[in-house]
Amino acid sequence: MLKIIDTHHHLWDLENNYYPWLMEPIDHFAGDYSPICNTYLISDLHRDAEGLDLIKSVHVQAEFDHADDPVKETAWLQGVADDPDSRGMPNAIVGFADLSAPDVDETLARHAKYANMRGIRHMLNYADDPGLRFTEQNHLMADSDWRRGYRLLAKHDMSFDLQIWSWQLQEAATLAKEIPEVPIIVNHTAMPKSLDPGLIDQWRSGLRALAQAPQVSMKISGLTLMDRKWTVEKIRPFVLDTIEILGADRCMFASNFPVDKLMTTYVQLWDAYDEITSDFSQAEREGLFWRNAEKYYRI
Repeated sequence: MLKIIDTHHHLWDLENNYYPWLMEPIDHFAGDYSPICNTYLISDLHRDAEGLDLIKSVHVQAEFDHADDPVKETAWLQGVADDPDSRGMPNAIVGFADLSAPDVDETLARHAKYANMRGIRHMLNYADDPGLRFTEQNHLMADSDWRRGYRLLAKHDMSFDLQIWSWQLQEAATLAKEIPEVPIIVNHTAMPKSLDPGLIDQWRSGLRALAQAPQVSMKISGLTLMDRKWTVEKIRPFVLDTIEILGADRCMFASNFPVDKLMTTYVQLWDAYDEITSDFSQAEREGLFWRNAEKYYRI
C-alpha cells in the first residue's frame, strides 16, 4: 500500500465542545448515526489507520455549534496538531464561517492566524426534502452577500471546500467560472445520492461542467455513506468516472471518518481505493493517495 494523506476526516470532543447534531440527533439522510455520537480524537484516527502508512491528514469542520465562535474549533484543532502525540495531524484545517455574515472578513482573519488553517467549508446542500438540507437558503452560490464573503477567501489565501448535491453542480460551475480566484475542493465525490440512472447522468454532466474551471479539484469520498450496502464494484464506476472527468492530477482520496465508520472500516475503505486503481500508473496512484493532497492543501 502507498503512503496516504487522508484529505477529509473529523474529530470531535463531546466532553469539551458542543456539536448540536451529535448531541441532539436529527433526521439524517444516512439514517441512524447514533454509533458515532461519541468523542473521536486523533488517537482514535491513528488506531483506525493501524497497518496503513498514514502520513498526514486534513480536518474538515465538524459542525461545531454555529451559535458559537467558529474560530474556537480551529484553535482546538491547532492545539491537537501541536501536540507531539498527534504526529502533526491534522496538518491542514478547514474551518467554518458563514460567508453571508457581515463580519465574515474579521472571522476569516482570526482563522488565518492559526498555522494549519487552509480553507473554509460552508455546507450548501439544499433540496426540497428537508431531510436533505444542510442550509436553509437555496441558491446561496448566487446570493450577493454570500458571494462577497466567498471572494474574501482569496484575500486570506484560503480555499473553499464545496459540499453540494449533484443537482447543484451546474450552479457551482457558474460560481467557479465567475469567481476563478478562489480554489475549490469538492467534497464527497459531489455526492451522487442514488444509483438512479437519471441522477447519475445529472451527476456526470454537472461534473463535466465544473471540471471546466481549472481551480477545481475533487475529494473522492463519502461513497459508502450514499449506500450502506456498498461494495467495491458498486463504488468503482463513481471513482473511475470522477478521475476520468477531472483527471488523476485533480483528484484525492479521503475517508470521511468517523462518519463512514457507520459503513466500513478504515482499512477496508483504503483497500477499496487501492484495488480500484490497481491498473493506474505509479505516478497517478501516488497523486491520488498523497501527492495531490500536498499540492491542494499546501501541506
